[in-house]
Amino acid sequence: MAFDFLVPIEDKVLAHCELLPPQALGKNIFKHTERKGLPVLANATIAIFGVHESRNAFEKKMGRLDISGLRLQLYKLMLGNWNSTIVDLGDVEQGEEVEDSYFVVKEIVAGLLEENIIPIIIGATQDITYPTYRAFDGLKNMINLVAVDSKFDFGDAEELISSNSYMSKIITDKPNNLFNFSNIGYQSYFNAQEEIDLMERLLFDAYRLGEIAFDVSLAEPVLRNADIVSLDARAIRASDIGMSDNFSPNGFTGREICAIARYAGISDKVSLFGLYEMENSVQSFQLMSQIIWYFIEGVNFRIKESPYLDKDSFTKFIVPTDDEDLIFYKSNLTERWWVEVPSILTSHNKTNTPALLPCTEKDYLEACNQNIPERWFKAYKKGFN
Repeated sequence: MAFDFLVPIEDKVLAHCELLPPQALGKNIFKHTERKGLPVLANATIAIFGVHESRNAFEKKMGRLDISGLRLQLYKLMLGNWNSTIVDLGDVEQGEEVEDSYFVVKEIVAGLLEENIIPIIIGATQDITYPTYRAFDGLKNMINLVAVDSKFDFGDAEELISSNSYMSKIITDKPNNLFNFSNIGYQSYFNAQEEIDLMERLLFDAYRLGEIAFDVSLAEPVLRNADIVSLDARAIRASDIGMSDNFSPNGFTGREICAIARYAGISDKVSLFGLYEMENSVQSFQLMSQIIWYFIEGVNFRIKESPYLDKDSFTKFIVPTDDEDLIFYKSNLTERWWVEVPSILTSHNKTNTPALLPCTEKDYLEACNQNIPERWFKAYKKGFN
């Protein structure tokens, strides 16, 4: 059983919890301890665990990630007005081989997904995204992956999997369950033109840092359609995360990255949230803890809604264009928007209705001016799921 490989939370973290006020997260999370063993998963909503595997780091790590240091900061934060039951499963240590670590992560994530528990993974390196993607094998046919990252991480096709090339492995590995990949926050000078062209050829979505920084709400419809969200801490501005080495002066601010995390939490489709590539510093751990807090906050405000299930709660808009009519829906409750993509009928929908692509009000207004949203074109071309 893969859960047997989880190492309990360190005693210093548990001792710290004893000093916290009753409203603190540390007093309200069910923890894996040496004395009590693993917490019961029966009613859990969210499960946090750390992964120490870092041997495939592109830039070799100076030392082991201090996940206990991050826990000290996370546990200090105050509980929101939440209904979620949160468990902390402890950590996965390095296996004998990297593949052993991947296997354990994959099995733990698969076990949690089967129980409808959302894993939050604190990983040393972003290649851990690969086994989390493989955990969906047999559970879901097609996966939408969103990376919050300054790079696309395609690397060299000949290169073995690393934190800088894990996406190549995901794209080429069988079974190929990746339906769509979206990048939020890429910085052009970190990505070869060939990589940018490849994103375009594969009909993947990419949003430059400047686009999202100008209007962070553009990230919401992208995250609303994600199954996996993988966040590379190096997408965050060096000054905001308190690090100089391997971090860029440009990147998301602390406020922007927390807003993105909350959007990821609110999406009722996001089944896994991973945070990777952070470094050992108090400021780094404080920001990462706040990102996790905002994700959990979002999960607690999830609303399942669909124009096909509850027509009375939506307003329908028909926009005639030169090629065909575009049909938009706006939720009267959340004011979120969707647009129909008629190129493919949703396989899981017995009514044979066109698939719905999350979008923004701006997309609707642009369509009214005969400017068809680019994301709609891409979805139309490959059949949106």
